[in-house]
Amino acid sequence: MNIAVYPGTFDPITNGHFDLIERAARLFDRVVVAIATSPGKGPALDIDTRIALAREVTAGLDNIEVIGFSGLMTEFMKQQQARVLLRGLRAVSDFEYELQLANMNRAQMPELETVFLTPAVENSYISSTLVREIAKLGGDVSQHVHPRVAATLKSHYNT
Repeated sequence: MNIAVYPGTFDPITNGHFDLIERAARLFDRVVVAIATSPGKGPALDIDTRIALAREVTAGLDNIEVIGFSGLMTEFMKQQQARVLLRGLRAVSDFEYELQLANMNRAQMPELETVFLTPAVENSYISSTLVREIAKLGGDVSQHVHPRVAATLKSHYNT
């Protein structure tokens, strides 16, 4: 079975994330959306909320599994029996960091391959950080996220 892991904090999951997940679902037998606890990043939404939202957003895709995790990505990959790590590249500026990360992961797990996907043009500027900032300031994020995510952010920020 060809298994890919798509890791991130998904704080929150955006249409850009879903675009990559949907395309990965066509390329791999199974895609694990790995939601990192990331306490160092201080996520706005707790891990259970981020997992629930990702499960709701991806509910129509049969070969997608959403799992929370903490610790080393390479250890999680081994637990999932996966050798493909999926990463998104929105802009050239993402590439340098992603290349460094891919090489470090390969040093930890030589059989690991990192596959980069780029989002559709209409999603190329969307980031969780920008979505959170707009929501926090009372703006409308509905064009950038699933309706359930927009409602959760509105409730979270009490706008």
